[in-house]
Amino acid sequence: MKTYDPQAMYSEWMSQLSNQGQLQDWMKPATAFTDGSIMETLKEVGAQISPAAMSKLQSEYMQEFGKLWQDFIVSKVPDFTDRRFASPDWHNHAMHAYSAASYLLNTRFLMAMAEAVEAPEKTRQKIRFAVQQMTDAMSPANFLVTNPEAQAKLIESKGESLAKGISQMLADMQKGRISQTDESAFEVGRNVATSEGTVIFENKLFQLIQYTPLTKTVHQRPLLMVPPCINKFYILDLQPENSVVRYAVEQGHAVFLVSWANPDENMADVSWDDYIEDGAIKAIHLVQEISKQKEINGFGFCVGGTIISTALAVLAARGEHPVSSLTLLTTLLDFSDTGVLDVFVDEVQVSMREQTIGKHGLLPGKDLASTFSSLRANDLVWNYVQSNYLKGESPTPFDLLYWNADSTNLPGPMFCWYLRNTYLENSLKVADKLHVAGAAVDLGKIDVPTFVYGSREDHIVPWQAAYASCNILNRKSKGKNRFVLGASGHIAGVVNPPAKKKRSYWTNDSLGTDPESWLKGATEHAGSWWPVWAGFLAEHGGKMIKAPGKPGNAEYQAIEPAPGRYVKVRAD
Repeated sequence: MKTYDPQAMYSEWMSQLSNQGQLQDWMKPATAFTDGSIMETLKEVGAQISPAAMSKLQSEYMQEFGKLWQDFIVSKVPDFTDRRFASPDWHNHAMHAYSAASYLLNTRFLMAMAEAVEAPEKTRQKIRFAVQQMTDAMSPANFLVTNPEAQAKLIESKGESLAKGISQMLADMQKGRISQTDESAFEVGRNVATSEGTVIFENKLFQLIQYTPLTKTVHQRPLLMVPPCINKFYILDLQPENSVVRYAVEQGHAVFLVSWANPDENMADVSWDDYIEDGAIKAIHLVQEISKQKEINGFGFCVGGTIISTALAVLAARGEHPVSSLTLLTTLLDFSDTGVLDVFVDEVQVSMREQTIGKHGLLPGKDLASTFSSLRANDLVWNYVQSNYLKGESPTPFDLLYWNADSTNLPGPMFCWYLRNTYLENSLKVADKLHVAGAAVDLGKIDVPTFVYGSREDHIVPWQAAYASCNILNRKSKGKNRFVLGASGHIAGVVNPPAKKKRSYWTNDSLGTDPESWLKGATEHAGSWWPVWAGFLAEHGGKMIKAPGKPGNAEYQAIEPAPGRYVKVRAD
Protein backbone atom coordinates (compact mmCIF):
# COMPACT_ATOMS: atom_id res chain seq x y z
CA MET A 1 0.00 0.00 0.00
CA LYS A 2 1.29 3.43 -0.91
CA THR A 3 1.95 5.84 1.95
CA TYR A 4 1.79 9.47 0.89
CA ASP A 5 4.24 12.10 2.06
CA PRO A 6 4.37 15.79 1.12
CA GLN A 7 7.18 15.35 -1.41
CA ALA A 8 5.30 12.52 -3.12
CA MET A 9 2.06 14.51 -3.04
CA TYR A 10 3.86 17.58 -4.36
CA SER A 11 5.32 15.58 -7.26
CA GLU A 12 1.91 14.11 -7.98
CA TRP A 13 0.37 17.58 -7.88
CA MET A 14 2.95 18.80 -10.42
CA SER A 15 2.06 15.94 -12.76
CA GLN A 16 -1.63 16.84 -12.57
CA LEU A 17 -1.24 20.46 -13.64
CA SER A 18 -1.78 19.52 -17.26
CA ASN A 19 -4.13 16.60 -16.64
CA GLN A 20 -7.59 18.15 -16.82
CA GLY A 21 -9.20 14.76 -17.30
CA GLN A 22 -8.13 13.45 -13.90
CA LEU A 23 -9.31 16.63 -12.19
CA GLN A 24 -12.72 16.15 -13.74
CA ASP A 25 -12.86 12.68 -12.15
CA TRP A 26 -13.58 14.38 -8.85
CA MET A 27 -16.86 15.66 -10.28
CA LYS A 28 -17.98 12.13 -11.16
CA PRO A 29 -19.61 9.71 -8.71
CA ALA A 30 -17.01 8.36 -6.30
CA THR A 31 -18.44 4.89 -6.78
CA ALA A 32 -16.29 4.89 -9.92
CA PHE A 33 -13.31 4.54 -7.59
CA THR A 34 -14.64 1.35 -5.98
CA ASP A 35 -14.00 -1.00 -8.85
CA GLY A 36 -12.29 -4.34 -8.57
CA SER A 37 -8.79 -2.84 -8.52
CA ILE A 38 -9.37 -1.20 -5.14
CA MET A 39 -10.78 -4.40 -3.69
CA GLU A 40 -7.76 -6.27 -5.02
CA THR A 41 -5.45 -3.71 -3.41
CA LEU A 42 -7.21 -4.19 -0.07
CA LYS A 43 -6.78 -7.95 -0.32
CA GLU A 44 -3.06 -7.49 -0.91
CA VAL A 45 -2.69 -5.80 2.48
CA GLY A 46 -4.96 -8.27 4.29
CA ALA A 47 -8.03 -6.05 4.34
CA GLN A 48 -11.55 -6.15 2.99
CA ILE A 49 -14.93 -4.42 3.16
CA SER A 50 -17.95 -6.59 3.75
CA PRO A 51 -20.45 -6.61 0.86
CA ALA A 52 -23.21 -5.45 3.21
CA ALA A 53 -21.18 -2.48 4.45
CA MET A 54 -20.15 -1.60 0.89
CA SER A 55 -23.72 -1.79 -0.36
CA LYS A 56 -24.93 0.49 2.43
CA LEU A 57 -22.21 3.05 1.77
CA GLN A 58 -22.93 3.06 -1.96
CA SER A 59 -26.68 3.42 -1.43
CA GLU A 60 -26.26 6.36 0.96
CA TYR A 61 -23.72 7.96 -1.33
CA MET A 62 -25.86 7.69 -4.47
CA GLN A 63 -28.78 9.32 -2.67
CA GLU A 64 -26.59 12.31 -1.76
CA PHE A 65 -25.01 12.44 -5.20
CA GLY A 66 -28.42 12.33 -6.87
CA LYS A 67 -29.62 15.26 -4.78
CA LEU A 68 -26.47 17.22 -5.58
CA TRP A 69 -26.92 16.54 -9.30
CA GLN A 70 -30.55 17.64 -9.22
CA ASP A 71 -29.53 20.88 -7.50
CA PHE A 72 -26.93 21.47 -10.18
CA ILE A 73 -29.48 20.93 -13.01
CA VAL A 74 -31.80 23.59 -11.54
CA SER A 75 -28.87 25.93 -10.82
CA LYS A 76 -29.32 25.66 -7.06
CA VAL A 77 -26.02 26.45 -5.36
CA PRO A 78 -25.16 23.62 -2.93
CA ASP A 79 -24.58 24.40 0.72
CA PHE A 80 -21.23 23.28 2.17
CA THR A 81 -18.79 24.33 4.86
CA ASP A 82 -15.06 23.80 4.62
CA ARG A 83 -12.46 26.47 5.28
CA ARG A 84 -10.65 25.60 2.04
CA PHE A 85 -13.76 26.82 0.21
CA ALA A 86 -14.77 29.67 2.52
CA SER A 87 -14.26 32.44 -0.05
CA PRO A 88 -17.42 33.77 -1.76
CA ASP A 89 -15.78 32.85 -5.09
CA TRP A 90 -16.62 29.21 -4.36
CA HIS A 91 -20.26 29.93 -3.56
CA ASN A 92 -21.19 32.58 -6.12
CA HIS A 93 -20.73 30.41 -9.21
CA ALA A 94 -22.69 27.19 -9.64
CA MET A 95 -19.88 25.29 -11.39
CA HIS A 96 -17.28 26.07 -8.73
CA ALA A 97 -19.77 25.37 -5.94
CA TYR A 98 -20.65 22.04 -7.52
CA SER A 99 -16.96 21.23 -7.94
CA ALA A 100 -16.29 21.83 -4.23
CA ALA A 101 -19.46 20.09 -3.06
CA SER A 102 -18.89 17.00 -5.20
CA TYR A 103 -15.26 16.80 -4.07
CA LEU A 104 -16.32 16.98 -0.43
CA LEU A 105 -19.00 14.34 -0.99
CA ASN A 106 -16.55 12.02 -2.74
CA THR A 107 -14.00 12.56 0.03
CA ARG A 108 -16.55 11.68 2.71
CA PHE A 109 -17.46 8.52 0.82
CA LEU A 110 -13.84 7.40 0.40
CA MET A 111 -13.08 8.13 4.06
CA ALA A 112 -16.20 6.18 5.06
CA MET A 113 -14.87 3.29 2.99
CA ALA A 114 -11.56 3.52 4.83
CA GLU A 115 -13.41 3.43 8.15
CA ALA A 116 -15.38 0.36 7.03
CA VAL A 117 -12.27 -1.66 6.20
CA GLU A 118 -11.96 -4.91 8.10
CA ALA A 119 -8.29 -5.38 9.00
CA PRO A 120 -5.89 -5.15 11.95
CA GLU A 121 -5.99 -1.66 13.48
CA LYS A 122 -2.50 -0.70 12.30
CA THR A 123 -3.45 -1.60 8.71
CA ARG A 124 -6.73 0.33 9.00
CA GLN A 125 -4.82 3.35 10.32
CA LYS A 126 -2.45 3.25 7.35
CA ILE A 127 -5.35 2.98 4.91
CA ARG A 128 -7.16 5.92 6.54
CA PHE A 129 -3.99 8.00 6.43
CA ALA A 130 -3.25 7.18 2.78
CA VAL A 131 -6.83 7.98 1.72
CA GLN A 132 -6.75 11.26 3.66
CA GLN A 133 -3.45 12.24 2.04
CA MET A 134 -4.75 11.40 -1.44
CA THR A 135 -8.03 13.28 -1.06
CA ASP A 136 -6.31 16.30 0.47
CA ALA A 137 -3.90 16.41 -2.47
CA MET A 138 -6.68 16.30 -5.05
CA SER A 139 -8.77 19.16 -3.69
CA PRO A 140 -9.97 21.49 -6.48
CA ALA A 141 -8.51 24.34 -4.41
CA ASN A 142 -5.04 23.00 -5.29
CA PHE A 143 -5.31 23.58 -9.05
CA LEU A 144 -5.50 26.77 -11.07
CA VAL A 145 -8.09 25.37 -13.49
CA THR A 146 -10.52 24.67 -10.63
CA ASN A 147 -9.66 27.40 -8.11
CA PRO A 148 -11.83 30.52 -8.69
CA GLU A 149 -9.87 32.58 -6.14
CA ALA A 150 -6.64 32.01 -8.05
CA GLN A 151 -8.38 32.70 -11.35
CA ALA A 152 -9.77 36.01 -10.06
CA LYS A 153 -6.31 36.95 -8.83
CA LEU A 154 -4.86 36.10 -12.24
CA ILE A 155 -7.32 38.38 -14.04
CA GLU A 156 -7.05 41.18 -11.49
CA SER A 157 -3.23 41.22 -11.63
CA LYS A 158 -3.14 40.82 -15.43
CA GLY A 159 -1.09 37.66 -15.11
CA GLU A 160 1.42 38.94 -12.53
CA SER A 161 0.13 36.61 -9.80
CA LEU A 162 0.81 33.56 -11.96
CA ALA A 163 4.25 34.80 -12.96
CA LYS A 164 5.16 35.41 -9.32
CA GLY A 165 3.68 32.07 -8.30
CA ILE A 166 5.76 30.21 -10.87
CA SER A 167 8.86 32.09 -9.73
CA GLN A 168 8.19 31.15 -6.10
CA MET A 169 7.50 27.54 -7.05
CA LEU A 170 10.80 27.28 -8.94
CA ALA A 171 12.66 28.80 -5.97
CA ASP A 172 11.06 26.26 -3.63
CA MET A 173 11.96 23.42 -5.97
CA GLN A 174 15.58 24.55 -5.67
CA LYS A 175 15.27 24.51 -1.86
CA GLY A 176 13.49 21.16 -1.89
CA ARG A 177 10.66 22.37 0.35
CA ILE A 178 7.66 24.67 0.36
CA SER A 179 8.19 28.12 1.91
CA GLN A 180 5.81 28.63 4.80
CA THR A 181 7.10 32.02 5.92
CA ASP A 182 9.33 34.86 4.80
CA GLU A 183 12.60 33.34 5.97
CA SER A 184 14.53 36.52 5.16
CA ALA A 185 12.70 38.25 8.03
CA PHE A 186 14.49 36.20 10.69
CA GLU A 187 18.03 35.45 11.77
CA VAL A 188 19.07 33.24 14.67
CA GLY A 189 20.67 35.44 17.31
CA ARG A 190 19.28 38.66 15.84
CA ASN A 191 15.50 38.41 16.31
CA VAL A 192 15.00 34.78 17.35
CA ALA A 193 17.02 32.99 20.05
CA THR A 194 17.98 36.34 21.57
CA SER A 195 17.99 35.66 25.32
CA GLU A 196 21.30 36.90 26.68
CA GLY A 197 23.69 34.16 27.70
CA THR A 198 27.05 32.51 27.17
CA VAL A 199 28.28 29.21 25.76
CA ILE A 200 30.53 27.75 28.48
CA PHE A 201 31.14 24.22 27.17
CA GLU A 202 31.04 22.31 23.93
CA ASN A 203 31.75 18.82 22.67
CA LYS A 204 30.82 16.99 19.49
CA LEU A 205 27.20 16.57 20.61
CA PHE A 206 26.19 19.88 22.18
CA GLN A 207 26.99 23.31 23.47
CA LEU A 208 25.94 24.25 27.00
CA ILE A 209 24.47 27.74 27.33
CA GLN A 210 24.30 29.56 30.66
CA TYR A 211 21.79 32.42 30.53
CA THR A 212 22.44 35.80 32.11
CA PRO A 213 20.33 36.43 35.24
CA LEU A 214 17.64 39.13 35.07
CA THR A 215 17.14 39.24 38.83
CA LYS A 216 19.51 40.14 41.65
CA THR A 217 18.88 36.82 43.37
CA VAL A 218 18.22 33.37 41.94
CA HIS A 219 17.08 30.02 43.26
CA GLN A 220 20.08 28.07 44.48
CA ARG A 221 19.18 25.00 42.39
CA PRO A 222 19.64 25.80 38.69
CA LEU A 223 17.35 24.66 35.88
CA LEU A 224 18.79 22.52 33.07
CA MET A 225 16.68 22.52 29.91
CA VAL A 226 17.06 19.64 27.44
CA PRO A 227 15.21 20.40 24.18
CA PRO A 228 14.52 17.84 21.44
CA CYS A 229 17.43 16.97 19.18
CA ILE A 230 15.16 16.56 16.15
CA ASN A 231 14.90 20.32 15.77
CA LYS A 232 16.54 23.50 17.07
CA PHE A 233 16.35 24.55 20.73
CA TYR A 234 15.05 28.03 20.01
CA ILE A 235 11.44 26.88 19.95
CA LEU A 236 11.96 27.57 23.66
CA ASP A 237 13.45 31.00 22.91
CA LEU A 238 11.72 32.44 19.87
CA GLN A 239 11.31 36.11 20.77
CA PRO A 240 11.34 37.81 24.19
CA GLU A 241 7.55 37.93 24.48
CA ASN A 242 7.07 34.18 23.87
CA SER A 243 10.33 32.73 25.20
CA VAL A 244 10.09 29.91 27.75
CA VAL A 245 13.77 30.48 28.51
CA ARG A 246 13.36 34.18 29.26
CA TYR A 247 10.27 33.49 31.37
CA ALA A 248 12.20 31.05 33.56
CA VAL A 249 15.08 33.53 33.91
CA GLU A 250 12.62 36.29 34.85
CA GLN A 251 11.21 34.01 37.57
CA GLY A 252 14.61 33.99 39.25
CA HIS A 253 16.07 30.72 37.97
CA ALA A 254 19.67 30.15 36.93
CA VAL A 255 18.99 28.60 33.54
CA PHE A 256 21.28 26.31 31.55
CA LEU A 257 20.31 24.84 28.18
CA VAL A 258 21.61 22.11 25.87
CA SER A 259 22.03 23.27 22.26
CA TRP A 260 22.39 20.09 20.20
CA ALA A 261 24.74 19.93 17.24
CA ASN A 262 23.22 19.59 13.77
CA PRO A 263 24.88 16.29 12.75
CA ASP A 264 27.05 15.96 9.67
CA GLU A 265 29.16 13.03 8.45
CA ASN A 266 31.44 13.42 11.47
CA MET A 267 28.52 12.25 13.63
CA ALA A 268 27.35 9.42 11.36
CA ASP A 269 28.37 6.81 13.98
CA VAL A 270 26.82 8.49 17.03
CA SER A 271 24.47 6.27 19.04
CA TRP A 272 21.63 6.72 21.52
CA ASP A 273 24.12 5.80 24.26
CA ASP A 274 26.27 8.75 23.18
CA TYR A 275 23.34 11.15 23.44
CA ILE A 276 22.69 9.91 26.96
CA GLU A 277 26.28 9.66 28.25
CA ASP A 278 28.07 12.46 26.41
CA GLY A 279 24.95 14.58 26.04
CA ALA A 280 22.42 14.67 28.87
CA ILE A 281 24.55 13.12 31.64
CA LYS A 282 27.52 15.32 30.77
CA ALA A 283 25.27 18.40 30.87
CA ILE A 284 23.84 17.38 34.26
CA HIS A 285 27.30 16.95 35.74
CA LEU A 286 28.48 20.25 34.29
CA VAL A 287 25.56 22.18 35.80
CA GLN A 288 26.13 20.50 39.16
CA GLU A 289 29.81 21.43 39.07
CA ILE A 290 29.34 25.01 37.91
CA SER A 291 26.51 25.75 40.34
CA LYS A 292 28.13 23.75 43.19
CA GLN A 293 24.76 22.15 43.82
CA LYS A 294 24.26 18.44 44.40
CA GLU A 295 20.72 18.69 43.07
CA ILE A 296 19.40 20.66 40.09
CA ASN A 297 16.02 20.95 38.38
CA GLY A 298 15.66 18.92 35.19
CA PHE A 299 13.55 19.85 32.16
CA GLY A 300 12.83 17.99 28.94
CA PHE A 301 10.65 18.87 25.95
CA CYS A 302 9.42 16.20 23.52
CA VAL A 303 12.35 13.90 22.63
CA GLY A 304 14.43 15.94 25.07
CA GLY A 305 12.15 14.64 27.81
CA THR A 306 12.78 11.05 26.71
CA ILE A 307 16.52 11.74 26.67
CA ILE A 308 16.76 13.33 30.13
CA SER A 309 14.47 10.68 31.65
CA THR A 310 16.67 7.92 30.23
CA ALA A 311 19.75 9.73 31.55
CA LEU A 312 18.25 10.00 35.03
CA ALA A 313 17.38 6.29 35.01
CA VAL A 314 20.96 5.44 34.01
CA LEU A 315 22.31 7.67 36.80
CA ALA A 316 19.90 6.09 39.29
CA ALA A 317 21.29 2.68 38.36
CA ARG A 318 24.74 4.09 39.18
CA GLY A 319 23.52 5.38 42.54
CA GLU A 320 23.25 9.03 41.47
CA HIS A 321 20.12 11.13 42.02
CA PRO A 322 21.01 14.59 40.69
CA VAL A 323 17.63 16.33 40.34
CA SER A 324 15.27 17.80 42.89
CA SER A 325 12.45 18.00 40.33
CA LEU A 326 11.71 17.03 36.75
CA THR A 327 9.59 18.80 34.14
CA LEU A 328 8.40 16.86 31.08
CA LEU A 329 6.60 18.75 28.32
CA THR A 330 4.77 16.75 25.60
CA THR A 331 7.03 13.77 26.25
CA LEU A 332 6.63 10.08 25.48
CA LEU A 333 7.94 7.48 27.92
CA ASP A 334 5.18 4.98 27.22
CA PHE A 335 4.91 4.60 23.44
CA SER A 336 1.67 2.58 23.46
CA ASP A 337 -0.13 5.46 21.74
CA THR A 338 1.97 7.41 19.26
CA GLY A 339 -0.96 8.91 17.40
CA VAL A 340 -0.80 9.28 13.65
CA LEU A 341 2.99 8.83 13.64
CA ASP A 342 2.28 5.14 14.08
CA VAL A 343 1.58 4.87 10.34
CA PHE A 344 5.27 5.47 9.66
CA VAL A 345 6.53 2.76 12.00
CA ASP A 346 6.43 -0.96 11.35
CA GLU A 347 8.96 -3.77 11.15
CA VAL A 348 9.49 -3.31 7.40
CA GLN A 349 10.16 0.42 7.62
CA VAL A 350 12.37 0.15 10.72
CA SER A 351 14.39 -2.70 9.22
CA MET A 352 14.87 -0.71 6.04
CA ARG A 353 16.28 2.22 8.04
CA GLU A 354 18.52 -0.13 10.02
CA GLN A 355 19.93 -1.66 6.86
CA THR A 356 20.67 1.71 5.28
CA ILE A 357 21.79 3.95 8.18
CA GLY A 358 21.64 1.76 11.28
CA LYS A 359 25.41 1.37 11.60
CA HIS A 360 26.60 4.48 9.82
CA GLY A 361 24.83 7.36 8.15
CA LEU A 362 22.48 10.28 8.62
CA LEU A 363 18.74 10.75 8.52
CA PRO A 364 18.34 13.98 6.51
CA GLY A 365 16.43 16.74 8.24
CA LYS A 366 14.20 17.15 5.19
CA ASP A 367 12.91 13.60 5.71
CA LEU A 368 11.77 14.44 9.21
CA ALA A 369 10.28 17.74 8.07
CA SER A 370 8.39 15.95 5.30
CA THR A 371 6.99 13.42 7.77
CA PHE A 372 5.74 16.05 10.19
CA SER A 373 4.26 18.18 7.40
CA SER A 374 2.27 15.18 6.18
CA LEU A 375 0.50 14.99 9.54
CA ARG A 376 -1.21 18.31 8.75
CA ALA A 377 -0.94 18.41 4.98
CA ASN A 378 -3.76 20.89 4.40
CA ASP A 379 -2.20 23.40 6.81
CA LEU A 380 1.49 22.83 6.08
CA VAL A 381 1.51 21.84 2.40
CA TRP A 382 -1.58 22.63 0.34
CA ASN A 383 -2.37 25.91 2.04
CA TYR A 384 0.98 27.23 0.76
CA VAL A 385 0.61 25.64 -2.69
CA GLN A 386 -2.58 27.67 -3.06
CA SER A 387 -1.31 30.97 -1.66
CA ASN A 388 2.32 30.93 -2.85
CA TYR A 389 1.98 29.33 -6.29
CA LEU A 390 -1.61 29.68 -7.51
CA LYS A 391 -2.21 33.18 -6.13
CA GLY A 392 1.37 34.46 -6.17
CA GLU A 393 1.18 35.71 -2.58
CA SER A 394 4.33 36.11 -0.52
CA PRO A 395 4.46 34.16 2.75
CA THR A 396 4.10 36.35 5.83
CA PRO A 397 6.82 36.45 8.52
CA PHE A 398 6.07 34.03 11.38
CA ASP A 399 8.77 33.07 13.89
CA LEU A 400 7.33 29.63 14.66
CA LEU A 401 7.19 28.64 10.99
CA TYR A 402 10.73 29.93 10.47
CA TRP A 403 11.82 27.57 13.25
CA ASN A 404 9.74 24.79 11.71
CA ALA A 405 11.69 25.11 8.45
CA ASP A 406 15.07 25.10 10.22
CA SER A 407 15.42 21.31 10.30
CA THR A 408 18.16 19.10 11.70
CA ASN A 409 19.75 15.84 10.66
CA LEU A 410 20.00 12.84 12.98
CA PRO A 411 22.75 10.23 13.29
CA GLY A 412 21.54 6.96 11.76
CA PRO A 413 22.55 4.64 14.63
CA MET A 414 20.91 6.89 17.23
CA PHE A 415 17.72 7.28 15.19
CA CYS A 416 17.35 3.57 14.44
CA TRP A 417 17.85 2.59 18.10
CA TYR A 418 15.24 5.13 19.13
CA LEU A 419 12.80 4.03 16.42
CA ARG A 420 12.99 0.32 17.26
CA ASN A 421 13.18 0.42 21.04
CA THR A 422 10.56 3.10 21.63
CA TYR A 423 8.10 3.52 18.76
CA LEU A 424 8.18 -0.06 17.45
CA GLU A 425 8.74 -2.23 20.52
CA ASN A 426 7.87 0.19 23.37
CA SER A 427 10.65 -1.23 25.53
CA LEU A 428 11.71 1.92 27.38
CA LYS A 429 8.85 1.69 29.88
CA VAL A 430 9.72 -1.93 30.80
CA ALA A 431 12.04 -1.99 33.81
CA ASP A 432 15.53 -3.34 33.07
CA LYS A 433 14.65 -4.47 29.53
CA LEU A 434 17.02 -2.00 27.87
CA HIS A 435 20.66 -1.31 28.65
CA VAL A 436 21.94 2.19 27.89
CA ALA A 437 25.44 3.49 28.61
CA GLY A 438 26.24 0.26 30.46
CA ALA A 439 23.25 0.38 32.81
CA ALA A 440 19.85 -1.29 32.96
CA VAL A 441 17.14 1.33 32.44
CA ASP A 442 14.32 1.46 34.98
CA LEU A 443 12.37 4.72 34.72
CA GLY A 444 10.62 3.74 37.96
CA LYS A 445 13.82 4.59 39.80
CA ILE A 446 13.22 8.26 39.01
CA ASP A 447 11.77 9.29 42.35
CA VAL A 448 11.41 13.07 42.35
CA PRO A 449 8.53 15.57 42.11
CA THR A 450 7.58 15.62 38.42
CA PHE A 451 5.55 18.15 36.43
CA VAL A 452 4.06 16.47 33.36
CA TYR A 453 2.42 18.58 30.65
CA GLY A 454 0.37 17.50 27.62
CA SER A 455 -1.42 19.47 24.88
CA ARG A 456 -5.03 18.52 24.22
CA GLU A 457 -4.87 18.70 20.40
CA ASP A 458 -1.34 17.29 20.11
CA HIS A 459 -1.08 14.97 17.09
CA ILE A 460 2.56 14.05 17.76
CA VAL A 461 2.35 13.21 21.48
CA PRO A 462 -1.32 12.51 22.26
CA TRP A 463 -2.06 14.00 25.67
CA GLN A 464 -3.19 10.63 26.98
CA ALA A 465 0.26 9.28 26.10
CA ALA A 466 1.93 12.17 27.93
CA TYR A 467 -0.31 11.42 30.92
CA ALA A 468 0.93 7.81 30.87
CA SER A 469 4.29 9.03 32.22
CA CYS A 470 2.54 9.53 35.57
CA ASN A 471 2.04 5.75 35.74
CA ILE A 472 5.75 5.10 35.16
CA LEU A 473 7.54 7.70 37.28
CA ASN A 474 7.44 7.72 41.07
CA ARG A 475 5.82 4.29 41.17
CA LYS A 476 6.05 4.09 44.94
CA SER A 477 4.95 7.67 45.53
CA LYS A 478 2.51 8.72 42.80
CA GLY A 479 1.64 11.84 44.79
CA LYS A 480 4.91 13.38 43.59
CA ASN A 481 3.53 13.58 40.05
CA ARG A 482 1.50 16.51 38.77
CA PHE A 483 -0.23 16.62 35.40
CA VAL A 484 -1.41 19.74 33.59
CA LEU A 485 -3.27 19.69 30.27
CA GLY A 486 -3.06 22.69 27.96
CA ALA A 487 -5.19 23.67 24.99
CA SER A 488 -3.98 23.59 21.36
CA GLY A 489 -1.26 21.44 19.82
CA HIS A 490 2.28 20.15 20.24
CA ILE A 491 4.00 23.52 19.86
CA ALA A 492 1.32 26.20 20.26
CA GLY A 493 0.15 24.59 23.50
CA VAL A 494 3.65 24.82 24.98
CA VAL A 495 4.53 28.28 23.66
CA ASN A 496 1.66 30.10 25.37
CA PRO A 497 3.01 33.02 27.43
CA PRO A 498 0.79 34.52 30.16
CA ALA A 499 0.92 38.03 28.68
CA LYS A 500 -1.02 36.84 25.62
CA LYS A 501 -3.97 35.76 27.80
CA LYS A 502 -4.82 33.06 25.28
CA ARG A 503 -6.20 29.54 25.44
CA SER A 504 -6.77 27.60 28.66
CA TYR A 505 -5.52 24.67 30.72
CA TRP A 506 -6.91 21.95 32.99
CA THR A 507 -5.79 20.76 36.42
CA ASN A 508 -6.83 17.92 38.70
CA ASP A 509 -4.77 16.90 41.74
CA SER A 510 -6.33 13.44 41.70
CA LEU A 511 -4.13 11.28 39.47
CA GLY A 512 -5.40 7.83 38.56
CA THR A 513 -4.36 5.39 35.87
CA ASP A 514 -7.05 6.54 33.41
CA PRO A 515 -6.52 9.90 31.64
CA GLU A 516 -10.16 10.27 30.59
CA SER A 517 -11.30 9.93 34.21
CA TRP A 518 -8.73 12.56 35.15
CA LEU A 519 -10.14 14.93 32.52
CA LYS A 520 -13.73 14.41 33.68
CA GLY A 521 -12.73 15.59 37.13
CA ALA A 522 -10.43 18.39 35.95
CA THR A 523 -11.06 22.12 36.27
CA GLU A 524 -10.54 24.40 33.28
CA HIS A 525 -8.70 27.70 33.81
CA ALA A 526 -8.38 30.59 31.38
CA GLY A 527 -4.97 31.63 30.12
CA SER A 528 -1.48 30.13 30.28
CA TRP A 529 -0.28 27.20 32.37
CA TRP A 530 3.18 28.76 32.71
CA PRO A 531 2.49 30.37 36.15
CA VAL A 532 1.46 26.94 37.50
CA TRP A 533 4.77 25.53 36.29
CA ALA A 534 6.62 28.54 37.75
CA GLY A 535 5.08 27.76 41.15
CA PHE A 536 6.23 24.15 40.85
CA LEU A 537 9.79 25.21 39.99
CA ALA A 538 9.93 27.73 42.84
CA GLU A 539 8.82 25.03 45.27
CA HIS A 540 11.79 22.87 44.33
CA GLY A 541 14.35 25.55 43.52
CA GLY A 542 15.73 25.98 47.02
CA LYS A 543 16.51 29.23 48.80
CA MET A 544 17.30 32.48 47.04
CA ILE A 545 20.99 33.35 46.66
CA LYS A 546 22.92 36.14 44.99
CA ALA A 547 22.91 35.81 41.20
CA PRO A 548 26.30 34.81 39.76
CA GLY A 549 28.30 37.74 38.44
CA LYS A 550 29.73 35.91 35.46
CA PRO A 551 29.10 32.66 33.62
CA GLY A 552 30.91 29.37 34.13
CA ASN A 553 33.77 28.85 36.56
CA ALA A 554 37.56 28.65 36.50
CA GLU A 555 37.50 25.53 34.33
CA TYR A 556 34.51 26.28 32.11
CA GLN A 557 34.77 29.81 30.81
CA ALA A 558 33.06 31.81 28.11
CA ILE A 559 33.46 30.38 24.61
CA GLU A 560 31.05 32.67 22.72
CA PRO A 561 27.78 34.54 23.29
CA ALA A 562 24.46 32.73 23.11
CA PRO A 563 22.91 31.29 21.04
CA GLY A 564 26.25 29.89 19.89
CA ARG A 565 27.45 28.40 16.61
CA TYR A 566 25.79 25.00 16.75
CA VAL A 567 22.24 26.28 16.45
CA LYS A 568 23.14 28.30 13.36
CA VAL A 569 24.20 25.27 11.32
CA ARG A 570 21.48 24.50 8.77
CA ALA A 571 20.60 21.15 7.29
CA ASP A 572 19.63 22.62 3.90
